[in-house]
Amino acid sequence: MIIAAVYFVGPLLGSFVFTVDDPVKGFNLSAYTQIFSVSGLWPALQLSLLLAVATIALVFLLLIPTVIAVRLGTPRLRSVVEFVCMLPLVVPSIALTSGINILLRWGTDNLASTPFWDTLLAIQNANFPVVLLLAYVVMALPLAFRTLDAGMRALDVRTLLEAAQNNGAGRVRAIVLVILPNLRGAMLNAAMLTLALVLGEFTVSSILGYTPFAVWIVNGNSAGDGPVTTAVSLVSMVLTWAVLLALSVTGRRKSGATPA
Repeated sequence: MIIAAVYFVGPLLGSFVFTVDDPVKGFNLSAYTQIFSVSGLWPALQLSLLLAVATIALVFLLLIPTVIAVRLGTPRLRSVVEFVCMLPLVVPSIALTSGINILLRWGTDNLASTPFWDTLLAIQNANFPVVLLLAYVVMALPLAFRTLDAGMRALDVRTLLEAAQNNGAGRVRAIVLVILPNLRGAMLNAAMLTLALVLGEFTVSSILGYTPFAVWIVNGNSAGDGPVTTAVSLVSMVLTWAVLLALSVTGRRKSGATPA
């Protein structure tokens, strides 16, 4: 526990000292007072949050129906779905980004005179880069699948479904009103992991030329705004932990208050 505490708390403490230790003035909180006026923070944070929400929504849209269908209809396909979802773990981020770059260059060379050209430009819009969203979805698949699959395996899905249908609910209604509420904890955990992944991702977004929150912090440090950007990262980390803790506590209370 002591080693783990030092491992996690040590870097945070060092970062905090870096933000408040002024070589001339000594202890100084000016890095924190400049957070709300620093240039580029809000656009970068807004972009990251939009991408995080969209990534969570798209991952849920892909995985939840798949996990339920595999569990209820074709359990033998679970290993196939798991293999596909786990593939991003063995593909380094730099390789994924290289593949995306090659695909975009091919599109630029071959689609300029076709109706697909506008679509190619739209998915690279800096205000909301769909190409970055798709990359995040791929990267989030292993974490989200493991979490949702564990939640689904902990349920007696067939019994719940049959009980709901015996009480007059159709199959879709039973899944929406009975199965999904029992997956709330797993869905919340998957959303947390995806949010943390998107907020902290740097490699793909930096190489593709976008500036979400993590890239903005690194660029700020490189430009000499180290104390301010480090202060922003510390504050954002604390706020993120607070939000995740609040969501976790709320989810557990609702799960305990609502019988399955």
